[in-house]
Amino acid sequence: MNAIAQIPARLLVIEDDAVLSGHLRDYFSERHYLVSLCAEGPAGLEAAASGDYDLVLLDILLPGLNGLELLNALRQQSPVPVIVVSALGDEQARIQGLINGADDYLPKPFSMAELAVRADAVLRRVALERVRPEDEGLESVGKLVLREHDMVAFYRHTDLGLTNTEFRLLQVLLEHRDAVLSKPFLYQAVLHRGCGRHDRSLDLHISHVRRKLRDVGAPESAVRTVWGQGYTLITDAL
Repeated sequence: MNAIAQIPARLLVIEDDAVLSGHLRDYFSERHYLVSLCAEGPAGLEAAASGDYDLVLLDILLPGLNGLELLNALRQQSPVPVIVVSALGDEQARIQGLINGADDYLPKPFSMAELAVRADAVLRRVALERVRPEDEGLESVGKLVLREHDMVAFYRHTDLGLTNTEFRLLQVLLEHRDAVLSKPFLYQAVLHRGCGRHDRSLDLHISHVRRKLRDVGAPESAVRTVWGQGYTLITDAL
């Protein structure tokens, strides 16, 4: 059984390659996941939004409704964690997947072991978020307010519209305000996994947080890159 919980995690695989789907089912079943398969977009969206699953593995090139469209529609209905796995491994595809609300993105071909580590990390993060009591209150600095129990952040009373991962990233930066946090630290603290040599997931989440802050009037310099060291939240700018 995986280390996330005492009951098996429920995994939905939305993938039209029958051979790969079979391998994923067999591999994750051996890891004591309860695995369901879906081979096309509309049915995949209905299943993913049903509330019956703890994690979704989503291909992009699907019949009926492509994965990015599916993910965009899903985020209007459900916060279920999603890892995109796709042969479209170029940077723009990864960026678009994360913009549409993916929790992680792994290009094909991938190793089953790496996918399993990423799946466990996403489930671990979600499990930690769910056990937080609702009365933990607010965290604030300047005009920025983070409401932890429902993972909503406001700037000048405007909801930033952060994903759970983006909220956690901003929260960690706020908790260590004005300190420079290294990429390895942020990968572990926010994504609950190590960072690969060519892994840009954290950079993309940072970019999204900056854009959403800028869109509501916050200075873009608030989340600052310290070249060769990491990132820091400059509270004087808020």
